Amino acid sequence: MQDSARAEATAAPSSKARQLRDMLRSPELEFIMEAHNGLSAKIVEEAGFKGIWASGLAMSAAMGVRDNNEASWTQVLEVLEFMSDATSIPILVDGDTGWGNFNNMRRAVTKFCQRGIAGICIEDKLFPKTNSFIGEGQPLADKDEFAGKIKAGKDSQTDPDFCIVARLEAFIAGRGLSEALDRAHAYAEAGADAVLCHSKLATAEEIMAFMNNWDNKVPVVIVPTKYYATPTEDFRRAGISLAIWANHNLRASITAMRETTRRIHREESLAGIEPNITTVSEVFDLQGNAELKQAESRYLPTQAAPGAVVLAASRGEALGQLTADRPKCMIDVRGRPLLARLADTFHQAGIRDVTVVRGYAKQMINLPGIKTVDNDFYEKTGEVGSLACARDTIQGETILAYGDILFRQHFLDKLAAAPGDIVVVADALWRERGEELGPEAGDGWIRDFITCSHPFSTDFLDEEETAVTLNQMGPDLGQDDIHGEWVGLARLTARGSEIVRQEIDAMQAEGKLADAGLPTLFTRIVEKGHHVTVVYVTGQWLDIDQAADLNRAKLFL
Repeated sequence: MQDSARAEATAAPSSKARQLRDMLRSPELEFIMEAHNGLSAKIVEEAGFKGIWASGLAMSAAMGVRDNNEASWTQVLEVLEFMSDATSIPILVDGDTGWGNFNNMRRAVTKFCQRGIAGICIEDKLFPKTNSFIGEGQPLADKDEFAGKIKAGKDSQTDPDFCIVARLEAFIAGRGLSEALDRAHAYAEAGADAVLCHSKLATAEEIMAFMNNWDNKVPVVIVPTKYYATPTEDFRRAGISLAIWANHNLRASITAMRETTRRIHREESLAGIEPNITTVSEVFDLQGNAELKQAESRYLPTQAAPGAVVLAASRGEALGQLTADRPKCMIDVRGRPLLARLADTFHQAGIRDVTVVRGYAKQMINLPGIKTVDNDFYEKTGEVGSLACARDTIQGETILAYGDILFRQHFLDKLAAAPGDIVVVADALWRERGEELGPEAGDGWIRDFITCSHPFSTDFLDEEETAVTLNQMGPDLGQDDIHGEWVGLARLTARGSEIVRQEIDAMQAEGKLADAGLPTLFTRIVEKGHHVTVVYVTGQWLDIDQAADLNRAKLFL
């Protein structure tokens, strides 16, 4: 390898400011995209853009204020710090008029360099600024005073590659080409690294006239918001260095938020919205949750992850031909088996040790990443009989779950945070669930109702201060006694696992495993003086019992 090539290969990556400078000096037309907060900045980088335009209009609008310097430069700086921390590409800041005179400019540039911002664009109008697309004949700053502001900024930068772009408002103010060229030369002489030629015409006529008369003393930047129909190839032929897509992420987000908000308000439901919007897991990805997980594994004390036991021995005869050759936990839900989706939920919560109790068509349950135990007498035993087959795996902290349920990830978080050796999740909206499913649920639909020490409360203080405990669980509770519906999910501590194993042994000794369900198990445990904590949820789960449930599952995911 040649020395020069070796040096290039081992050189440190370019600073963000150097990346922006290289874009301005590139012989090719470059593009940067608007962002107004850390999330939109990550999206811009994710899309493949090499740089970000931190739009003053967009940042102001995101704060709910006008684009008239109503947001202070320190408030803008705080937003920029989040944007810079969230991305690895350069940010060119829309610095309005520099937030004052040369002294304000000096301090702003110094702070931007400290925060890793690559450059600032300032416009030659008066402070406080008025958006260029509002009104006519806006007054311009004195040319020499503005040139002094540029010099002050260049003298104050602590990063030698920090860029100052001088925005020409001569066309906006109706001053014409001669004024634009005169100011552009003055600003270049003052040290501007580029000039931004701005126009609000619907065509690029003024831009092209400027380029035809410009001597290329410094690169030229444009913002084609108004003349968007001009072919991009025309900009290339004209020799323009950088095009800014200036406010389109903000405008697109307003359209999407209005449509979503109005629809939810109109329909009073999320069912029509969820399939068409970004998933929460994608939001987590943008927030960098994966990196946090890696950091936790490095810096936090190692704790044994809980295991899970999933009861999936039944066929699900109500599903008819769908379960003719497979148990209902393996029916397809949007391209994947139901059990695979349940296992994914556990895995995402760090629960890797998942044991599935098989029975009907057991050979079909062969997913990677799970263990299996068999209940070969599934036709003659109930849920506790299946759980007894996995008795020896109920050790330490353990999650118990039915194999035909789907639920939101935060259910596991609520289980983990709740006090008690045995914790069950109950849906407080059990009445609404019954009304939603209606007659199509069928006569054989069995629901595991609960009665508790306290009913569900919408007062979060009550929920924090008062631990809710189980009194009884089963399908035959009186309507007036029901406080919720068990969703088929529970957590056991090491002590709770021991209690459950002892109760399984007691029921086996009494010959009561054959028909007993888990509600019977939990009720017996309560009757023997053990506390079972109840965590209330409000919907956001479902079980697959009928063919109609599959359609609900498609909307749920």
